[in-house]
Amino acid sequence: MMEQFNNDEGKKTAVLFSVQTHGVSDEENDSSLLELGRLVKTMGLEVVATLTQRRPKPHTATLLGAGKLKELAGYTGGTGVVEGFSRKSDDKNGEDDLDEEDLLGSYDGLDEEDLSDDPMAEQGEQANFVIYDGEMSTKQLQNLEQATGVEVLDRTGVILEIFSRHAKSREALIQVEIAKLVYLAPRIRASGIGGDREGGSLGAKGAGETSHELGKRRIRDRISELRSRLVDIHKEQSRRRSRRKENFQVSLVGYTNAGKSSLMRKLTGSDVLVEDKLFATLDTRVKSLQPEAFPPVLVSDTVGFIKKLPHDLVASFQSTLDEALAASLLLFTVDASDPAFRSQLAVTQSVLSEIGGEKIPSRLILNKIDKLTADALEALQGEFPDALFVSAHNSEDVAALRDKILAYFQINMTEETRVIPYDKGQVLGQLRTKASILNESYDETGTEVTFKTFPETLAWLKKMLD
Repeated sequence: MMEQFNNDEGKKTAVLFSVQTHGVSDEENDSSLLELGRLVKTMGLEVVATLTQRRPKPHTATLLGAGKLKELAGYTGGTGVVEGFSRKSDDKNGEDDLDEEDLLGSYDGLDEEDLSDDPMAEQGEQANFVIYDGEMSTKQLQNLEQATGVEVLDRTGVILEIFSRHAKSREALIQVEIAKLVYLAPRIRASGIGGDREGGSLGAKGAGETSHELGKRRIRDRISELRSRLVDIHKEQSRRRSRRKENFQVSLVGYTNAGKSSLMRKLTGSDVLVEDKLFATLDTRVKSLQPEAFPPVLVSDTVGFIKKLPHDLVASFQSTLDEALAASLLLFTVDASDPAFRSQLAVTQSVLSEIGGEKIPSRLILNKIDKLTADALEALQGEFPDALFVSAHNSEDVAALRDKILAYFQINMTEETRVIPYDKGQVLGQLRTKASILNESYDETGTEVTFKTFPETLAWLKKMLD
């Protein structure tokens, strides 16, 4: 996948297209295409055009109708024709909703209005890639590549490509490879069938196994091997989470590029990667809230979500999402300057609900308010009165957010004053780790300590002093 992009030099361009079916509004379709454009930009491609066709359902063989297919091919220098297929319109609206078995010859009988001149001819340049805003079958991919003459990717393929580039840790690399192999397995080129047959060997099916079958079996074996490795990594991560159970943990969750990593950096002083790119963060980091206070709070940054996130990718990153499930508080972080943030928040909540995170207490953070006008900010404050409005670039906002986080965990703390005898100095030492010390004074009987802590610590202290 993307071999041409990786090996060739110079500017690479792409044409995006979608099929807008009944029930999908223009706003939803435009928003999805805009997001796909950002994904494609993250891959390093320049979008030169977008096409949309309204249809009851995507064409079984080519997604698009014949006229739009011809228009799409105009951007790539392709023929717009799929050899071995013919068009037989039986739709009242002139749309060709045919099954593959109905397509037998070459496209013919096109209405003149269905055809478009080459859109790129005057510019003298052609797009290198065609990208579909959805998922396509192997046959559809092959047909589109034949009609356009360039490499074709669907939305899932683009997301997997970005993930594979941004994965750094051993776990993330394995997770991405598993998801990529699961995606590629059914898309092995059918042209391998009927080709050279492999001879029999130990562990093989024996003489007569086609290269296509052999390729699929090797993928299954590789996936099995990778999942076995991932089990060992997950066991170690479970042990780490178990050791952190006594600590309060906050998890930043949200749509990709919502600013979670920027907040993580400012709240913890860590050096997590901050980039204005989709899926810049794939590895969960867990750091202490800074400056340190009582109770100690850990902050974790998680992989971002996106619409139509492949289920195999969600499954592969289950361990990363488990970090969110271990949290005491979820901070749903959204980019308040993005007009689509409401639907993005819904996507995040839906994915977390799928993995059992809907019962974890949460707060909403509207980030990037520095990009809002005063009127827009006031309107959002009226719409979301309980949300926390911040800009990760404003130190006062970050400090206020830190105070809100601490206040959430300190709500059950009570203030107490006790005298710790000098002969029980070890108790005072332990108390300093279990409470927030407000004041200490000394007299002939011992150390008088005023502190705030939790009821279970008071019970422990009473037992130690009685």
